[in-house]
Amino acid sequence: MKKIGLVGGISWVSTIDYYKFINEGVNKKLGGLQFAECLIYSLNFGDVQEKTWAHSYELLWNACLSLKNSGVDAVVLCANTAHMFAREIENEIGLPLIHIGTETAKVIVKEKITTVGLIGTSFSMEMDFYKDRLKSFGLNVLIPEKQETRDYIQYVLKEELGRGIINPDSRQNYIQIANELILQGVEGIILGCTEIPLLLSQSDFSVPVFDTTKIHSQAIVDFILS
Repeated sequence: MKKIGLVGGISWVSTIDYYKFINEGVNKKLGGLQFAECLIYSLNFGDVQEKTWAHSYELLWNACLSLKNSGVDAVVLCANTAHMFAREIENEIGLPLIHIGTETAKVIVKEKITTVGLIGTSFSMEMDFYKDRLKSFGLNVLIPEKQETRDYIQYVLKEELGRGIINPDSRQNYIQIANELILQGVEGIILGCTEIPLLLSQSDFSVPVFDTTKIHSQAIVDFILS
C-alpha cells in the first residue's frame, strides 16, 4: 500500500470528507481492518485568506514539502482552487500530484459528455488554470454569466460552507444557478469546489452531477492500491 500526503484545511470541513471517503474506499477493496496510510497537513485557512489565494503558493509548497520529507509517495491538494499552483508544485516536488481537474475530466469523458457547467470559487470559474485542464480533454466549459452570480457563489463558499454552515436558502439558490446552466445546454454539472457537495447532490438535478471530492478521493484510493 502506498502512503499519501493530503494538504487539507482548505477547508477543514471538506478535508473530513476526503479522510472518510479514502479510508472507506481502501476498506471496500481490502476488507477487514485495512485502511489508508496517510498524512494530513491541515493548513490554517485563515492564513490563506490573509495572504489571498493568489499569494498562497508558499503556504501550499511548504505543506507539500513537509509531506514529502515525511516519506509520502504522492501529494494531494484537497481543494479545487489550490490547483492554481498544481503545475508548479508538480514540477518541483519530485512526486506524483493527483490532480483533481484531470481526474474529474476523465470521469466526464467516460460519460460521453462534451459540454459541462462549472460551479466553484470565483478563482476556479474565472481563471484559466482549472478550465484549461478540462478543455485539454476536449470539454466545453460554461460558467454562470453574471458577475453578481459568481460573486454570490463565492460568498456562500467562504462565509457559509467553509465554516460548516448549511443554509437551505443558499441551497435553493445554487440549484437555480445550476439549472440556468442546464437551460444553456450543459449536459452535466461539475461541483467544482470541495465544499459544494455539502449543499448539492445528484438527486437535485436531471443531468449528471460530478462531485469533485468523491472523484478525487476515488483516484487517491486507486493510487494507494496501485
